[in-house]
Amino acid sequence: MARFPRSPAPRLLYTLFSSSRTTPTKSSPQSPSAALLQGNFHLQSRQFSAGGNLARAKDDKEPWWKESMERLRNIGISAHIDSGKTTLTERILFYTGRIHEIHEVRGRDGVGAKMDSMDLEREKGITIQSAATSCAWKDYQINIIDTPGHVDFTVEVERALRVLDGAILVLCSVGGVQSQSITVDRQMRRYEVPRLAFINKLDRMGADPWKVLDQARSKLRHHCAAVQVPMGLEDQFQGLVDLVQLTAYYFHGSNGEKIVTGEVPADMETFVAEKRRELIELVSEVDDKLGDMFLSDEPISSGDLEEAIRRATVARKFIPVFMGSAFKNKGVQPLLDGVLSYLPCPTEVSNYALDQKNNEEKVILSGNPDGPLVALAFKLEEGRFGQLTYLRIYEGVIRKGDFIINVNTGKKIKCSDISLIQVPRLVRMHSNEMEDIQEAHAGQIVAVFGVDCASGDTFTDGSVKYTMTSMHVPEPVMSLAVQPVSKDSGGQFSKALNRFQKEDPTFRVGLDAESGQTIISGMGELHLDIYVERIRREYKVDATVGKPRVNFREAVTKRAEFDYLHKKQSGGQGQYGRVIGYIEPLPLGSPAKFEFENLLVGQAIPSNFIPAIEKGFKEAANSGSLIGHPVEYLRVVLTDGASHAVDSSELAFKMAAIYAFRQCYAAAKPVILEPVMLVELKVPTEFQGSVAGDINKRKGMIVGNDQEGDDSVITAHVPLNNMFGYSTALRSMTQGKGEFTMEYKEHAPVSQDVQLQLVKTHNAGRGAE
Repeated sequence: MARFPRSPAPRLLYTLFSSSRTTPTKSSPQSPSAALLQGNFHLQSRQFSAGGNLARAKDDKEPWWKESMERLRNIGISAHIDSGKTTLTERILFYTGRIHEIHEVRGRDGVGAKMDSMDLEREKGITIQSAATSCAWKDYQINIIDTPGHVDFTVEVERALRVLDGAILVLCSVGGVQSQSITVDRQMRRYEVPRLAFINKLDRMGADPWKVLDQARSKLRHHCAAVQVPMGLEDQFQGLVDLVQLTAYYFHGSNGEKIVTGEVPADMETFVAEKRRELIELVSEVDDKLGDMFLSDEPISSGDLEEAIRRATVARKFIPVFMGSAFKNKGVQPLLDGVLSYLPCPTEVSNYALDQKNNEEKVILSGNPDGPLVALAFKLEEGRFGQLTYLRIYEGVIRKGDFIINVNTGKKIKCSDISLIQVPRLVRMHSNEMEDIQEAHAGQIVAVFGVDCASGDTFTDGSVKYTMTSMHVPEPVMSLAVQPVSKDSGGQFSKALNRFQKEDPTFRVGLDAESGQTIISGMGELHLDIYVERIRREYKVDATVGKPRVNFREAVTKRAEFDYLHKKQSGGQGQYGRVIGYIEPLPLGSPAKFEFENLLVGQAIPSNFIPAIEKGFKEAANSGSLIGHPVEYLRVVLTDGASHAVDSSELAFKMAAIYAFRQCYAAAKPVILEPVMLVELKVPTEFQGSVAGDINKRKGMIVGNDQEGDDSVITAHVPLNNMFGYSTALRSMTQGKGEFTMEYKEHAPVSQDVQLQLVKTHNAGRGAE
């Protein structure tokens, strides 16, 4: 599998810089390979100082870090909920010697999967937070982030993919490509992440990997082909045939740890030859070198094919598809070999920063440890010892005791200082366990203590002023009113909300100006339920929860003129400001949700008052007069006005703008926009009629209906306001056999009768207060 030169000196340097100086905590047992690596370091540390490394590098004509970087992989595991991501990660950790026992996701044995360290995760059998770990496989170091599958925790997937070099997309051989598979794949495209696909659960009834492969091509538009074929399916699943090496793999032992290789079974030779030819044809289409060999009918060796697949995968032109059953311990080791063979090392991926000293010009980062330090804080967590900040190092080396600078705030931070009571630490994470390390270099994912920052901040050593581009954060779609039961627990309640807000960019906290209630907003019912439960468990604060509040928006539908004079005289200096112009709608879905244009000719209004006018309109648009929600897709144009030499002021013009907006708003025929969700339901065919009827009752629009075996897969666009309590309704309609996923699609205008009802409810609520 290895393609890189392994002379003695670079091998030792890999030992020194990738796994050295690691002091495991008592809670993390040290594998024999880690102990050996550590021993090598202690024996050789005096001989190989930094100067020695550089001198040797000159002799070898290669930098000291080259082999270390080539033997490093940063990967994420992502999929639709219940596709087997955490189960797969558990097997990877077992086979790499990182854990010594396999535990299942739902924790029936009282332990639970290693990467689901939170009690709530083990109880509900879902991943809530992404968890990082690292392991060694065949002399390579693999950093892994296991991510949630539920759409409510999609930001965890976003931030993981933002810092990874490669990913494994897990697909269920029975469920196929599902709604969240499509979302995750879209996120991988957004961050240009090369990926492998792993079709899991081949042992289950109804498993059909070829159907899933066709769905990946049609629904995900993947240019992909199988690099393995299964020997048998469902309860006959025995092992796999590798199409590249033309070898059969059988998995023996209580946990599938003994791999027995053999010849391709005689009854499968024709099928294997056909699938291998299909693989070569598809790779030839995107790799010129293999294409030339294929067209000239040259013999294609296993090595040629493997190199071509690697080139095409790293270039994101091809996705190799692996197969297996993580739960039955089959196919995981060949998948790990595929990670080493086909996914890129950190230096093969293009990362760029924005140079703040040079008008945010893009700068390509070389990704080598000899450069200046550039690291991105991509995830924050409140640990036992204070804030834990996860860093991906893109360039340079970070050491315990170094000074680093937060470019976003300009603050200089010291990672360690002996005069401090608590010495901040540099650690490598293994789920919720930590291993203290002294330094880490480019390409690695580590965590630091004692650094106060926000998610998305960039750290450097001060020699450059670079910032990394931030990740995409989706807007929250649902809100709840929460308040502590006991007034005495207000301090802990605030502390909890502040912490969660800092950790999760999609979790927002606000105050309702009218009711004085604390409003929390998030990505869905489950998302907010989890946080309310965490407040109770982690901070011992019982909170009462109000009815979920949907994040409606308002928008204008036609142009309306305004001409408003704000004049106030009360002895002394008065207030005087006149604004004339119009408001009009922007197209729904346009990137800018508010635009202000100054078409004023001459000096009717002095230019220093224009920002105050814009601020006034923005403030007024924060609360529309229909139901008090923000007004979006609005363009305000200022054409004329008047000022007074003495009485005009910024406040006067700001007030004039606010009243002008209120004056013309009704004439602009405003409408209410509601969040519409993309809902995918999977129900047994006999319940299809009643489920479709219920969707129609909820004012949903069915846009797709496919058949998958005995199940119907219904896709619909449904207003979020009509989806509360849907999981209970679906269970009762389908005898507990139906399931659904839901994600935000867009804000769309409500019907006239719904608008009248919402306005009436809003006015009644204000009247009651």
